[in-house]
Amino acid sequence: MRVVVLALTLALAACQRDLAPDFAAGKTYVYKYETWLLGGLPEEGLARAGLKVRSKVLISAIEHNMLTLKLTEPEFFEYSGVWPKDAFTPATKLTSVLAPQLMIPIKFEYSNGVVGKMFAPEGVSVMVLNIYRGILSVLQLNVKKTQNVYEMQEAGAQGVCKTFYAITEDDKAERILLTKTRDLNHCQERIVKDIGLAYTETCAKCQRDSKTVKGATAYNYVLKSVPNGLMILDASVNEVIQFTPFKEIKGATQMETKQHLVFVEVQNKPLVPVKAEYRPRGSVQYEFSTELLQTPIRLVKVTNLQTQIEAVLSHIVASNVERVHDDAPLQFWEFIQLLRMAKLEELQMVWRQHKTKPAYRQWILDTLPSVGTPVALRFIIQRFEAAELSTVEVAQALIASVHMVTANHEAIQLFDSLRVNPKIKTNPILNEIVLLGYGTMVSKYCADKPVCPVELVKPIHTLLAESVSKGDTRQMISILKVLSNAGHPMSLKPITKVLPIHGTAATSLPIRVHAEAIMALRNIAKKEPRMVQEMALQLYMDKALHPELRMLACIVIFETRPAVGLVTSLANLLKMEENLQVASFTYSHMKSLTRSTAPNHASIAAACSVAVKILSKKLDRLSLRFSRAIQLDLYSNPFMLGAAVSTFYINDAATILPRTIVAKTSAYIAGAAADVFEVGVRTEGLQEALLKSHALADDVNRITKMKRVIKALSDWRAMPNSKPLASLYVKFFGQEVAFADINQDLIKQAITLANGPSIQDLGRDVIRSLLSGASFHVAKPVLATEVRRIMPTAAGFPMELGLYTAAVAVAVGKVKATATPALPEPIQFRHLLKTNVELMVDIKPSVVANMFAVMGVNTAILQAAVLSRAKINSVVPASISARVDINEGQYKIAALPVSAPEHVVAIEVESIAVVRNVEDIPNPRITPLIPAEYMRPTSREILTSKTSSGSVSAASSEILQDMARDVHPIRRRAFSKKYSFPVYGTGLRGYFRVATDNAAFVKDIPLYRMAGNHSAFLSVKKNEDESIERLEMLVQVGPKAAEKIIKKINLAEDEVIEERPVLMKLKKLLNGSSSSSSSSSSSSKSSASSVSSPSRRTSSKSSSSSSSSSSKSSSSSRRSVSKRSSSSRSSRSSRSSRVAKSSSASSLESLFSASSSSSRSSRHTSKRVNKRTFQQNHKMFHAGSSQKSRSSASSFEAIYNKNKFLATENAPAFAVILQAVRTDGKLQGYQITGYTDKTNARLQLILAALAADNNWRLCADGVLLSKHKATAKIAWGQACKQYDLTVTAETGLLGPSPAARLRMTWNQLPVVFKRYAKKYASNAKTAAPHPQPCKYNICCKIFHHRAYDYIPAYVWDSFIRSRDNNSVDQLSFTVAATSERTLDLIFKTPTRSIYKLALRLPLALPLDELTGLTPFDDLADKVRYLISKAAAAECSSIRDTVTTFNNRKYKNEMPQYCYQILAQDCSEEMKFMVLLRKDDNVHNHINVKIADIDIDLYLRDTNVVVKVNGREVPTSHLPYQHPTDKIEIRPNRDGISVYAPSLGLHEVYFDKNSWTIKVADWIKGQTCGLCGKADGEIRQEYRTSNRRVTKNAVSFAHSWVLPAESCRDTTECRMKVESVQLEKKTNVQGQESKCFSVEPVLRCLPGCLPTKTTAVTVGFHCLAKGERLTKYSEAEEFNRFLSCVDLSVCADAAVIPQDFYNYSVDMRETTQAHLACSCTPQCA
Repeated sequence: MRVVVLALTLALAACQRDLAPDFAAGKTYVYKYETWLLGGLPEEGLARAGLKVRSKVLISAIEHNMLTLKLTEPEFFEYSGVWPKDAFTPATKLTSVLAPQLMIPIKFEYSNGVVGKMFAPEGVSVMVLNIYRGILSVLQLNVKKTQNVYEMQEAGAQGVCKTFYAITEDDKAERILLTKTRDLNHCQERIVKDIGLAYTETCAKCQRDSKTVKGATAYNYVLKSVPNGLMILDASVNEVIQFTPFKEIKGATQMETKQHLVFVEVQNKPLVPVKAEYRPRGSVQYEFSTELLQTPIRLVKVTNLQTQIEAVLSHIVASNVERVHDDAPLQFWEFIQLLRMAKLEELQMVWRQHKTKPAYRQWILDTLPSVGTPVALRFIIQRFEAAELSTVEVAQALIASVHMVTANHEAIQLFDSLRVNPKIKTNPILNEIVLLGYGTMVSKYCADKPVCPVELVKPIHTLLAESVSKGDTRQMISILKVLSNAGHPMSLKPITKVLPIHGTAATSLPIRVHAEAIMALRNIAKKEPRMVQEMALQLYMDKALHPELRMLACIVIFETRPAVGLVTSLANLLKMEENLQVASFTYSHMKSLTRSTAPNHASIAAACSVAVKILSKKLDRLSLRFSRAIQLDLYSNPFMLGAAVSTFYINDAATILPRTIVAKTSAYIAGAAADVFEVGVRTEGLQEALLKSHALADDVNRITKMKRVIKALSDWRAMPNSKPLASLYVKFFGQEVAFADINQDLIKQAITLANGPSIQDLGRDVIRSLLSGASFHVAKPVLATEVRRIMPTAAGFPMELGLYTAAVAVAVGKVKATATPALPEPIQFRHLLKTNVELMVDIKPSVVANMFAVMGVNTAILQAAVLSRAKINSVVPASISARVDINEGQYKIAALPVSAPEHVVAIEVESIAVVRNVEDIPNPRITPLIPAEYMRPTSREILTSKTSSGSVSAASSEILQDMARDVHPIRRRAFSKKYSFPVYGTGLRGYFRVATDNAAFVKDIPLYRMAGNHSAFLSVKKNEDESIERLEMLVQVGPKAAEKIIKKINLAEDEVIEERPVLMKLKKLLNGSSSSSSSSSSSSKSSASSVSSPSRRTSSKSSSSSSSSSSKSSSSSRRSVSKRSSSSRSSRSSRSSRVAKSSSASSLESLFSASSSSSRSSRHTSKRVNKRTFQQNHKMFHAGSSQKSRSSASSFEAIYNKNKFLATENAPAFAVILQAVRTDGKLQGYQITGYTDKTNARLQLILAALAADNNWRLCADGVLLSKHKATAKIAWGQACKQYDLTVTAETGLLGPSPAARLRMTWNQLPVVFKRYAKKYASNAKTAAPHPQPCKYNICCKIFHHRAYDYIPAYVWDSFIRSRDNNSVDQLSFTVAATSERTLDLIFKTPTRSIYKLALRLPLALPLDELTGLTPFDDLADKVRYLISKAAAAECSSIRDTVTTFNNRKYKNEMPQYCYQILAQDCSEEMKFMVLLRKDDNVHNHINVKIADIDIDLYLRDTNVVVKVNGREVPTSHLPYQHPTDKIEIRPNRDGISVYAPSLGLHEVYFDKNSWTIKVADWIKGQTCGLCGKADGEIRQEYRTSNRRVTKNAVSFAHSWVLPAESCRDTTECRMKVESVQLEKKTNVQGQESKCFSVEPVLRCLPGCLPTKTTAVTVGFHCLAKGERLTKYSEAEEFNRFLSCVDLSVCADAAVIPQDFYNYSVDMRETTQAHLACSCTPQCA
C-alpha cells in the first residue's frame, strides 16, 4: 500500500511540474514586449498622460532553475494628449540613457512557474530592475492540473495578493487558455508607501462602502504544451487602478496599464551574461528607489548639487524682496528636493557661507524642517550644540521637524540623544519639545507596522518609574504625555502602575497624575481597543474614584467604540449611579453620539440609541452646571467629507468654573479620519486662587484651634487640599505639541519680568528705532501638506497619488515716528502723554500658495501624470498715517493712496496632463485636460452655424450633433462673468471676474465639475468718477472739538452753513449775527408741518378708532401736536382696558396649545400675568416731591422742546470726522458731533453727511430722567424728520417683584420695512385672522409672520403665548425678578404676548445690592462680594427643617447642649467652621470660627446678641470690621449677618426663627457638615464625618455632633457617638452572628441616662461566631470583646477600631439614639 501511495504522489508531482512554463537549456526564447501606462479620466476625448516601453525580451536557461533575461532594442515613448486621437511620441534622449542598463542581462530563479530571487550587477539601477519585475510578473504562473478554477495568494510585483485562476483547453487548436485575475484590494503583503498619513485613521466602514483606491489586474495567457511543460505563446495584461475622493458614483480617475508579451522565435544559442559580479537584488516584488525623494511637481536633474543649491537659494532670496514671486512656491519645492538629496557635509558648507546673512539664514532654517530627512535633523542638532542657533530658532525647527521628518531608527536615535542632552535638560521649553517629539516619532514609526519594537519606549518606562519613586509630579505628568503621544501598546503596564487600580500604591498620587494616565490610554486604544476598554471600564465602575477620573474613563470607553452589549451595560450601571456628575456626563455623551452621522461612529450611534431609551429622561433635565459631553458632526456620505466637534465639560462640584474643559475637532475626507486640533484646560483651584484670601496660609493657630474642635469626630478625614493651579495643553493630529502649568509662581515671575528693567529698556529701544525710522522684511515659506501614496503598477513603474500644498508669504514695510516736541533722554513713558506723536506706516503683505493634486507615474528620470493645480495670489498694500496727541485730546488716522496691484486676490485652478523626462527638462509636454475645441463658449447661434457648416470634420460633426441633441450640459460647462462695483467714499472701484471650464459635459458629477480650468480675480482700481486723495478719521475730544467741525448744523433753524474749520470765537460771532426771531418762527412752523405728516395722521386715525371719544377727537385734522399726542395716549388706554375685559373670551382662540387642559392652564396663567401692572419707580420717585407728577413722555418732551439743539448753548464735547479728502475740494464723508447737558443728564449725537447738497442726518437724543428711567429718541432722514423711534428703559415693580421694562415706539418707519413685511406676509403660514391693527401696521406683520417661524418648536413648549390687541406702534419687553434666581419674562408685540415664568438662573441676582445694602466699603471688596454672591450655595433652617446646599430638606432632631457642625471648610486649610447647638430655652446658638476670631450669635429676649472672642458687641457698634481680614458683621433685616466671601464663607445670617449659611462658589465640594458638600450630588447628600454615605437623615445629622470627652465638658454636652451592637439575635447565612453598627449612633456618656430618644436606622456589619478581625491594630482587644458571653460585663473593655466604620453594610436595622441625658454623680 505504501508503494502505491508513493507512486501516486510521484506521479502527481510530475504532473504538476509538467504544467509549468518550460525554457529548454541551450536555447533562447525571443518575445516581443510592449507595455503602456495612461492616467486620467476614463472617458475618451479627454487628455491623458502616460508612457510606453517597447522592446524584445530574450529568455534563456543557463542552469537548473536559473534563467537569464535580457532586453534588446528598447524604446521609450511619451504621451500627453487627447486619448485616443493623439499618438505616443518617441523619447529618444530617454531611450539613449536607459538602453545601456536595460540591455544588461539579469538572472533569476524560476521553478515550477514561480519566480524566485533576482541577480544583477551593481550598475543596474533599481528602476530598471523594477521594469524587469514587471516582465517577470507575467511569467509568474501557478498552474494546477487537477483544478481548473481555484484561488490562492500569489506573489507579484505589487505584493502577495489574492489571485483567481480559470483554465480552459482548446483541443482543436491544441492550446491552453488561462485567465488569472489579481485583486489588489485583498493582499497579504501589499507593496505600498504612505507619506504624510501617519496621523490619520482609516475609516473601516467608509472603505467597506466605497474604497478610495481600487485596483485589479487581469492576465490572459495562450499556452502550448511542450514535452517538458508549457510554452507561453501570448500573454496580455490589463490593469486598472482607480482613485476617487468621493463615492465612486461621484466620479473616479484611473491609471490603466497594459502589457503584451508575444512569442517570436526560439534561437538555438544561449544568452551569455556580462562579465560582472551578479549580486542578489531582491525578488519579483517591487522595491522603492529615489521616487521617495522626487516629487511629481517639478523634475530636478542633479549635475552639481552644491552649485544648484546655491543658485536656487540665491534666486529665492532675490526674487522675494518687494513681494512674493509668482513661482516662489515652486522654487521652494525645488529647494526642498535639492536639500533632500544633500549630504551633511554639503548642508554644512551652505550654512557656513550664508549663516551671517539674515535673509539667507532664515530661508535655510525655515526650509530644513520641511526637508524631512535625518540628515537635516542631524544638522539642526549640530548647529544647536555649536551654539549657532538661538532658543527660538531651535524651538521652531524642532517643532516643525517632529512632524515632517520621516520616522526611522536614525531619526528616533537622534531625538533620544537630544533627550539626554544637558543643554536641552536645562531649558524647560526645549526639554518639553524634545520629550513630546520623541513620543511623536515613535508613533509615526509604528503607524504602519503591525508590531512595534518595545525597545523604543523602554527608556520612557524607566523614566516614569524613577519619577514615581521620587514623587516628582511634574516629571510624571511629562512622561505620561510622552507615552500618550507614542501610543505604544506595551505602555499599558507602566501606565497601570500609576492608575488607582486594585488598591495599589498609586492611589496616593495626585488626581492630576491619574487624569493624565487615563488620557494617555486614548492613543493606545487606537491599536488595542479591547485591552484599553477593559481597563477603562474597570476605572469607570470604581465608585470610590474621584468623579473626574470616572468621567475621563468614560471618554476613553467611547473612543474605543464599544459594542452594543457594553453600551447597554453602561446604561444599566447608570440607572444605579449615585454621582450625578458622572450620570450627567455619561448620559449626555450617549445622547450626543446618537445624533452622530460620522461613518466611524455608525455602530456606536446605534448602540447609544438603544441605551438612551433604557435611561430616564430626567437626566436630560439636569442643570448646565453638571458635567456634559457634546458631539456635533456633519458628514456627507456621497462626498465622503465631514467634520466633527467634541466638547467635554467636566465639573466635580457644580461650580461656575469647570474643573476641566476639552474641545476637539475632527475631519473626515476620502475614507480617512483625523483629530485635527484639540485643546484642554484644567482650572483646578484657579477660581479659589483668584477669590480667596491668601493671608490665611500661615495662620497655624487657627488651624490648630479648629482641629482641636473636630478631634472628637469619629474617624475624621480632611479632604485633599486643592492647590491653586491651571494647566493647558494643545494637540495637533492627536499629538500633544505643547503644555503649560499656570501657578502663582509663574504669575509672579511674569509680573516681575514685565516690571523689570530689561522690558523697560526694550520698550525704550523700540521707541528710539521708531523715531529714527525702521524698515522690515519678513519672508516665511510653509509646507502645509505633503500627502503621498506610492504603489507599483503591473509594469513595474511606480504610480503616485499625491496632495501637495506650499505657500510663501512676504511682508515689507516701513515705520517712521515723529514726536513734537522731541522726547528728552532718558525716555520716560509718561513723556508720551504730553507729546504729539505722528506715525507713518507703509506695509505691503503678499502671499502665493500652490496646491497640487497628482495622479501618475513618478520616477527620478520620468514623470507622466495628470495633475490639478490651484494657485492663490494675494497682494494688499496699505499706507497709514496716525497721529495721537493725548494732551490735546486729538486722534487722527488716515489711509494714504498706494499703487494698486493688478489683482488683489487671484485664484486659478487648472487641470493638465504633463510628461517630463530628465533629459529634456526645459520642454515638458503639457496638454489641458479638456481639449481646446471644447473650451469655446457655446451658444445657440454658434451651435447652429457650426452644425450647418459643411467644412467641419466627421469627428466635429459627431460632436456637434451630440451637442445639438443635448445642449444643456455643454452650456453649463463654460461660464464667465465679470462684475464691477464702486466702493463708495474711497475713490476705488472693485472688479470681480469668475470663469470656469470643466468636464461636466461628459458627466455632470462633482469630480468632473472640478476637472478643468477655473479662475476668480478680485481687482481694485481707481474710480475716475471720484477724485479722492485720501481717507481720514479725526477724533477730537474736549474744548477744541468745535474747531474741527466742518459742517455747521442748527436743528432749531433747520439751516445748513458750510464752512472750513475756523476758530471757536469766529463761530460764536457768526452764530450771534445770524440768529433772528423770524427764522425761529419759520423753523417752528416747519417743525410742526413735518410732524403732521400723512403717515402720522393715518396712524393717529387708526389708533383712535378704538373708542368713540378718541374717534371724535381725531375727526379734526388740524389739532396741535400736544393735543394729538394726548388723544393717542387716551386711545391706547381705552384700548388696553377693552382688551383686559375681553381677554378671557379670546384666550382659547389665541393660545397654541392643543390640549384643553394645557389651554386652560395657559389661559389662567396669561390672565394672572395680565393682572399684574407695571408700576414705574420714576413716578413713585416723583410722587413725594413738591413738583407736579408727570409722565415720562411729557418730561422728555419738555426737556427736548425747551432746547432741541444743544449746540445753541453748549460747546460740543467731541467731534468725529470721517472724511474722504478730494482733489477738487468738495466735501465727502460724515460728521459726528456729541453734545452734553449735565443739568438735565442729556446726551445728543448728530450724524450728518458733509456734502453741501446732502441734508440726510441721524439725530439721537438721550435723557436720564432719573436713576429709574432713561429715554432716547432716534430720528433720521432728511433733516432728521422722516423717521423716528423712541426707546424707553425704566425700572419699577411688577406686582411685588422688582422689574425692568424696555419699550420701543415709532411714528414712521422706512419703506424697506413695508416691502419685507409684505413679502413675509405672503409667505406666512395659515393662522387665525389678524386683529384689525395688523392691517396697516408694518412691525405687526413682521413679528407675526416671520419672527416666530425661526424659533424651534421645543423652545416654545416652555412659553405661554397669546394673541392680544396691544399697542399698534409699540414693542415692550419686561423682566421681573421674582427671586434672586428666577425671572418672569414678558414680551409684547402689536398682536402677540409671550410669557416665560419662573426662568431659573444659574447665578443669583444682586437684588439687595441694588438697594444699597452691599457690605464692605472698599470697591474691590464689593466686587469680590458680588462675584461670590452670584453663584453662592445656600443652606438654611426654619423650625428645625434644614435645607442643604444641594436644596435637599430633612428634619434635624438636635441633641441638647451639643454642638453640631453646620458647615465647615473640610480641606487642609480649614478656613472656617460654623457650629450650632440648642440652649436651655431650646433656642439656636451659632458659633462661627473664622480667621483668628470666634463669633457667637444667640438670642436674648428675642434680640440677637453678637459676641466676638467672648466679648459682646452692641448692635449700635455694628457694622464690625475685622482689623486685618475681610470679615464684616452687620445688621440685616431682623437679624445679624457675618460676611467673609474672600474666605469662602459668603454669609451667615441669624435671627430668632431661622439661620442661613451661604458659601462661595469656589469652595463648593470642599465643605462638609449638616449642610452637605455643595456639590450638587443629591443622591449622596447624607455623607457622614468619615465620608460614608448613609441613607438615614438622623444618622447623618448625628455623625456631625461634637461629642463630649467627659462630664466635665464646659459645653454641658453629655453625649458621644459610638458603634452599637444589635440587641436582637441574628442569624447570617445559617450562623449565629453578632452585628455592630458601621455608622455612629448618638449615646449618653457612661453614668448618664437618656431622657429623650429617637429611632434611627443605621447599617450593621455582622461577624459570625468565632470570626476574628485581623486588619487593625486594635484587633486583638476587639476579638476578646467578641468572645465575651455577657456583653454588659465586657462593655467597658470594648474598643471598637476606628476603621471598623469602613466595613460593609450587611443589614439595616433600627436602633435608639439619645437626644438628651440626665447624669448621675458617677459621671466622670
